[in-house]
Amino acid sequence: MDLSSSFTHSGQRGQFVPPSSRPLGSYCGFRFGCFLNEQSIERYSGRYCLPHETRCGSSAHPQAHGLFDHKQNLGRLFSGRYRHSKEKVSRDVIVWSELTGTGSAGASYPLGDSVSSSKIRGICFYIITACAAIILFVPMLLEHPFVLMFDRCRRKAHYFVAKAWASLTVAPFMKIKYEGLENLPSTDAPAVFVSNHQSFLDIYTLLTLGRSFKFISKTSIFLYPIIGWAMFLLGVIPLKRMDSRSQLDCLKRCMAVIKEGASVCFFPEGTRSKDGQLGSFKKGAFSVAAKTGVPVVPITLVGTGKIMPAGMEGILNPGSVKVIIHPPILGKDPNTLCSEARNVIANELVRHA
Repeated sequence: MDLSSSFTHSGQRGQFVPPSSRPLGSYCGFRFGCFLNEQSIERYSGRYCLPHETRCGSSAHPQAHGLFDHKQNLGRLFSGRYRHSKEKVSRDVIVWSELTGTGSAGASYPLGDSVSSSKIRGICFYIITACAAIILFVPMLLEHPFVLMFDRCRRKAHYFVAKAWASLTVAPFMKIKYEGLENLPSTDAPAVFVSNHQSFLDIYTLLTLGRSFKFISKTSIFLYPIIGWAMFLLGVIPLKRMDSRSQLDCLKRCMAVIKEGASVCFFPEGTRSKDGQLGSFKKGAFSVAAKTGVPVVPITLVGTGKIMPAGMEGILNPGSVKVIIHPPILGKDPNTLCSEARNVIANELVRHA
C-alpha cells in the first residue's frame, strides 16, 4: 500500500507524507496526520467534544503550539510543567493544533441555540399552565357543590374544565393528532384505560380526550397549590408507591369507582420511560379490569417523550404528538389482558419508530 496517497477534504487536495519512525501524538489524546502544503482539516476531540484544526508543514509556523522531537519521549513534555529539550529539536515536522472558534464571536456549542430555545419554551409552558390553572380553578371551585350533588362519581363538569386547561396549555407548543377515536367507549360506559408513559406531557395529552377517567397520582402532588387542589376536586386516586397497603387500597378504590360507573386510567409501566423503550407492565390495572368485567382500552402515545423527555421537565422541544386508541380488549385473565395490551402498544411504537 502506498502511504503517500492523496486525499480530498472540503474541496482541497493534499498528500499524506509517509510516517516517521515514531508516531506523533499529544498529551490530550489528539492524533495528528501530516501532509504537504499546510492544508487544514477539521477534527473533533472525543475528550472535549470541540472541533480543532490540525496543520502540519515542513517549515516553522509563528503560531505553532509545540515542537516535537522524534528522539524524545513525548509524554515527558507534559509531566508536571513544560520542559524544553536539551537536545537539538528536529524541525522536519511542526504540528499546530488549536481550538477553532474558541472565544470568537461566532463560536457556539452545536446544540446551544436549540437548548436555549427549548428552555425558553419550557418556561413559557409553565407560565401558561399556571395562569390557566389559576383562572380555571375558580369555576371548578364554584361548581364543586353541584358536582357532588348530581355527578359525584364521574364529575364530568370538572373534567370539562380540565380538558380546557390542558388544551390551552399545549395548543401554543404542539399539535395533537388522534387516531381510533371510534374505539373509545361511550361516556357512560366504564373502562380501564392503559397507556405507555414517556413524559410529563402524557397527562395533558390524555386530558384533551375529554373523558372523565380517574388518574392515579402520588399523594405528595396533592399538596401543590392549585394543581393539587384541582386534582382533589377531580377525584384523582392517591397512591404511596412504596407502601404496599396504599397500593392495595388504591386498587380497591379503582374497583369501587368503576362499579359506580366511572373509568380509570393507568400507566402500567409505573414510571416514565427515560429511553423511549416500553417497560414491563404491572398487572394491577388488568386485575381491576378482570374482576370488574370492564374492557381494557390500550392507548399509545407517540412523540411526548421527544418533546419533554423524562428527567428534563425544564425543556420543551418542538414537535407533534399522536394519540392512537386501540380497540377494547375483554377477558377474565389478568395475565392475558396484560400481555395483549402490551403487545398492541409495543407494536404501535415500533410502527412509528
